[in-house]
Amino acid sequence: MNVLVIEDEELSSRQLVQYLTAHDPAARVVQVVRSIAKGLAWFAANPMPDLIFSDIELLDGNVFALYQQVPVTCPIIFVTAYDQFLLPAFRGNGIAYLLKPFTAEQFAQTLDKYHQLRRSLAPAAGPAGGLSAEVLAQLTQAMRPALPAYKQRFSVRQRNSLYILPVEDVVYLQADEGLVFAIDRQGTRHPLTGTLTELERQLDPAQFGRLNRSELVNISFVEKVEPYFNNRLLVKLRPLPAATLTTSTAQTPEFRRWLEG
Repeated sequence: MNVLVIEDEELSSRQLVQYLTAHDPAARVVQVVRSIAKGLAWFAANPMPDLIFSDIELLDGNVFALYQQVPVTCPIIFVTAYDQFLLPAFRGNGIAYLLKPFTAEQFAQTLDKYHQLRRSLAPAAGPAGGLSAEVLAQLTQAMRPALPAYKQRFSVRQRNSLYILPVEDVVYLQADEGLVFAIDRQGTRHPLTGTLTELERQLDPAQFGRLNRSELVNISFVEKVEPYFNNRLLVKLRPLPAATLTTSTAQTPEFRRWLEG
């Protein structure tokens, strides 16, 4: 198996080669490429390898600039310290990723899974050791990390019982005198457990945005946003006619970005 390593950090590339040699002695590292420019030159002069271990942020830019110019037909295992690049990675030939720093055991598990999937899907393999689009889709689905699990409901204590409040029914959350309340569609205030910051971490950030130090709002209930004094915003909510909240001056820029998605 011929393996290409695309990595600009000397220590990381040595570690990759060391782990690969130890775990798969039959594998041969054909080259360590440290930049997009050198990658383009290498692909122009050499046949496609069987597998690529690829960093994402290189000395001269993002590695996807390389893959946009080279029709890579072999699988890629991405090696990165930045998990925000994982989605673009899986849109290409990415079948797995190693998040730096990783251990020899994590490397071995990733390589073993690659070999196992290649064996099980061998009849669908494409030319030059690559994989067909259908196989890549199966591998991508198998290797894709799970989406974060956000809170779906609150349990609210009412006298001697618990009331279940779906998150989708919460218009906004408000911290008031040491307690946090969830205000629902009817305007009822439900006391919750935890601080506003703790609850914010449990909620989908695409759904709930912070207005100020004491309030989070559900985008589904934002009816209108208007300019207000001191570079603040007036946020009108539905279906509560009296529910009008304001952003803080410090939070207004971030809230504007959140509104625009």
